Amino acid sequence: MGKPTGFMEYKREKTKEQPPQVRIKSWNEYSTRLSDEALQTQGARCMDCGTPFCHMGIEIRGTAAGCPIQNVIPEWNDLVYKGQWKEALDRLHMTNNFPEFTGRVCPAPCEGSCTLGINEPAVAIKSIERSIIDKGFENNWITPRIPESRTGQKVAVVGSGPAGLAAADQLNQLGHTVTVYERADRVGGLLMYGIPNMKLEKEVIDRRVNLLRQEGIDFVLNTEIGKDISAQELKAQYDAVILCIGAQKQRALRIEGSEAEGVHLAMDYLTGVTKSLLDSNFNDGNAIDVKGKDVIVIGGGDTGADCVATAIRQKCRSVYQFGKHPQLPATRTDDTPWPQDPNVYKLDYAYEEVEAVQGKDPREYCIQTKKIVADKNGHVKELHTIQMEKILGDDGFYFFKELPGTEKVWPAQYVFVAIGFEGVEKSLPEAFGVNVTNNRIKASLRDFETNVPGVFAAGDARRGQSLVVWAIKEGRAVAANVDAFLATKVK
Repeated sequence: MGKPTGFMEYKREKTKEQPPQVRIKSWNEYSTRLSDEALQTQGARCMDCGTPFCHMGIEIRGTAAGCPIQNVIPEWNDLVYKGQWKEALDRLHMTNNFPEFTGRVCPAPCEGSCTLGINEPAVAIKSIERSIIDKGFENNWITPRIPESRTGQKVAVVGSGPAGLAAADQLNQLGHTVTVYERADRVGGLLMYGIPNMKLEKEVIDRRVNLLRQEGIDFVLNTEIGKDISAQELKAQYDAVILCIGAQKQRALRIEGSEAEGVHLAMDYLTGVTKSLLDSNFNDGNAIDVKGKDVIVIGGGDTGADCVATAIRQKCRSVYQFGKHPQLPATRTDDTPWPQDPNVYKLDYAYEEVEAVQGKDPREYCIQTKKIVADKNGHVKELHTIQMEKILGDDGFYFFKELPGTEKVWPAQYVFVAIGFEGVEKSLPEAFGVNVTNNRIKASLRDFETNVPGVFAAGDARRGQSLVVWAIKEGRAVAANVDAFLATKVK
């Protein structure tokens, strides 16, 4: 690369972040990019790898290793080091339709597979990626790309999350006429309503969507296929249909007392807060407000962390997040060897913020909620828990053993359930007559076509809940296969 000894001379530098006590007073993004000079230095840390693993994009034991969309990371790191930002942007857009999304919300499996990360902090790939795209917009290097001609063939994309948007973008650039249908009132799917504003400001999504509109894509909002328009009508109007409806059926908590008032699914909470913020800056009173309340989040993942960060901004009295697994190790273990994701303990943004307010990390590990107790009015007042031990059984599988004597009662007026997603909501696949297996739309990875000719599926709806980069990868792949399918229909 540009400076072969850079990885020995420079240390990793984090993206600038507002102090936790400051940023919790705002719903704006809490991080800003480094100076151009600092980013060039970070680009210089990229090693002259014989085989760069950062963009291999495979799954190992069910988790991503390297970048699933095969971003040519060493090339744009080198260009940033040399100060060739526009050329770096061109390289970035070769593989990634929406770097402004991935540069903000992707957990960066590329960094887990960075060769430098074997014994040093990895190259700051995610920070560099975000800076390239943001600089591109600031300098007006990103302008509408209007297709020179149209094929006369029409494609409907159902769902406007990252998979649907990527598919629409690719097909539009190939000259097909694309219409995206979205049942919500704004474009973006979980990017819009599932990820809080402080991680991804919605102006960032709107900016890209406006660009896609200028390029010729039509967006039809507040429209639910199967209800407002039948599946049969859609199939009759379009030459191909792509289902990118996500895997948004949330997993419910099924324990004693879970029906109490004040117990909500996490995505309902996050969606309501974001929508109220965007609609009226909370003046409409439509968001769940936990100000002055004790909050428990059940589920140890990223969605739960976003609930924690949202609650602390609403000035809750206390907030804790329950997870069933033990605390992750501080360093990579033999169970997660390079180039796998290291899966180590991190103090992410939400936990930093709560620690600054409450004095401790809000996460509770190896904890099981046994029941929820309501007051005389039916509103949740407390949770009863017990600690567990994770044990490796003789059969090679782990199981959890409850530890008598560790019972505890937690005060709570709100409980948010963030224990994952069961899969696709089945009403729309049933309307199209497509097969659903294991709560996923059955579509071949070879061509993404369902059992119904001309109807395709991609993203979380096909593969299950996953990362934004996998969604973009699937959106690009289904677009290529739909284009091939449409070519067979040309007379």
